[in-house]
Amino acid sequence: MPLSLPYAALSAAMTFALVMSITPGPNNTMLLASGVNFGLRRTVPHMLGITCGCMVMMIAIALGLGQIFTRFPRLYSVMEIVSAAYLLYLAWKIASSGKLSIGAANERPLTFLQAAAFQWVNPKAWMMAVTGATAFHLHDNLLINALLLAAAFAIVNLPSITVWAAFGLGMRRFLTGPAMLRAFNWSMAALLVASIVPMFSHGSI
Repeated sequence: MPLSLPYAALSAAMTFALVMSITPGPNNTMLLASGVNFGLRRTVPHMLGITCGCMVMMIAIALGLGQIFTRFPRLYSVMEIVSAAYLLYLAWKIASSGKLSIGAANERPLTFLQAAAFQWVNPKAWMMAVTGATAFHLHDNLLINALLLAAAFAIVNLPSITVWAAFGLGMRRFLTGPAMLRAFNWSMAALLVASIVPMFSHGSI
């Protein structure tokens, strides 16, 4: 049986993915900082981890994982606490980053697995996945629908987040001085901490 896609829904889903992927948030803040501190090549695993992590989350939620949080709303509070704690840890790691690094160094960017796992405590990723899985319907078959949504979001997500890492790479030439780099890293850490506030102001992820 040939696969027939509702192109209006697909276009809407990809537009939503673009808005969610390219606007500021924890992932893009960290990619900008990683691009500055480690360069684009060393940030590629981080970028791929974000996209794959979001794909897995989208599939899981589209297949029914989101219903767990509907049945057990207290899990939202637990997720908020875990998310906030990990974001504070990542903010500290960014703020304490040292000199610019191209090759091997004691400091390193997030790995593929770390970036993929981070999506499960990233409030913006949860909002994107839950909204996308519930708002857009691409196929009557539950599994095919989940896979199509994940693929559509991934196609948009990877180029969008690459823009942030590439922008960070472009900023490297202006941040060669230790004081300027320190100020940049502290600014990125502050933005990451600021991303925690909306979680608690809304009372849920």
